[in-house]
Amino acid sequence: MQLKKLNIVAIGGGHGLGRVLLTLSFMGNKLTGIVTTTDNGGSTGKLRKRSSTIAWGDLRNCLTQLADKGAIGNQLFNFRFDGNDGLSGHNLGNLILYALEQMQSSPLDSINLVRRMLRVKTQVLPMSETPTDLMAFYPEGRCRLGELSVDDMPIMPKNLMLAPLVKASPASIQAITNADLIILGPGSFLTSVIPPLLVRDISKAIINRKGHCVFIDNIVAEQSPAANMTIDEKLTWIEDNIGSMPIDSVITQDDSMKSDRVNIHHQDLVHKHIPHHHDKEKLINALESCINKFANIAQSSKANTAESNS
Repeated sequence: MQLKKLNIVAIGGGHGLGRVLLTLSFMGNKLTGIVTTTDNGGSTGKLRKRSSTIAWGDLRNCLTQLADKGAIGNQLFNFRFDGNDGLSGHNLGNLILYALEQMQSSPLDSINLVRRMLRVKTQVLPMSETPTDLMAFYPEGRCRLGELSVDDMPIMPKNLMLAPLVKASPASIQAITNADLIILGPGSFLTSVIPPLLVRDISKAIINRKGHCVFIDNIVAEQSPAANMTIDEKLTWIEDNIGSMPIDSVITQDDSMKSDRVNIHHQDLVHKHIPHHHDKEKLINALESCINKFANIAQSSKANTAESNS
């Protein structure tokens, strides 16, 4: 399997990134996940209202996706309280990570401690260790603050920004710099895929990448204004917002998807029993095919250059 030879970075949030990390968990320490940390809903939102902290929910989800499903630690981190008391709606894993943040010197120290507890070999990093929120601007200048408000917008925002602006960890930049393959998505375009690209260190590292950058399309339409955009419209929107278009290829289930800007790789990706999930084996095959195609194009281009210079 060619993927085993590569250093891979997967970037995003929500269940989409967790699914990608689970699919590629056989990569061990050659895989890095960089996780969106702007969520302000659910258990995470309650913790963020209590004090200044990054969003822990997506990080916890990615860690538990990579852990042994039968282990007691995994079960504890996925436990959710119900009832009518103050803990109702909270996820125990979020509370543990939040508590560890108060005890450790940094969020990354807390994550690494949990990785050791859950025996997770893959590096899992927050997009930033500094708390920040999404801010979306309408074309006429009005704005909305927070992930929940952004996905609920009736029209596509003109642009997004982070408030405040934050920096990525050096480990994230190093992972992107060393990556042979960078994966964006699947997940909500505005609130899972885009936020890490708004961290200037991350977008700059991707722009200057040596590896191939692949965008994995959603299987079902998302509940946001981005659902009605074509892939080229999404690429143009990214370019307008970060100053460059970092994507080389798109993997999609949609046979009708076309692009004038990137390579489109069409492949059946649907899980047999869970139609809104990407099937692990199908996704691995799609990534393999995409990388092989890119390698063949690069080899052909190199051969043509050598021939023209001879």
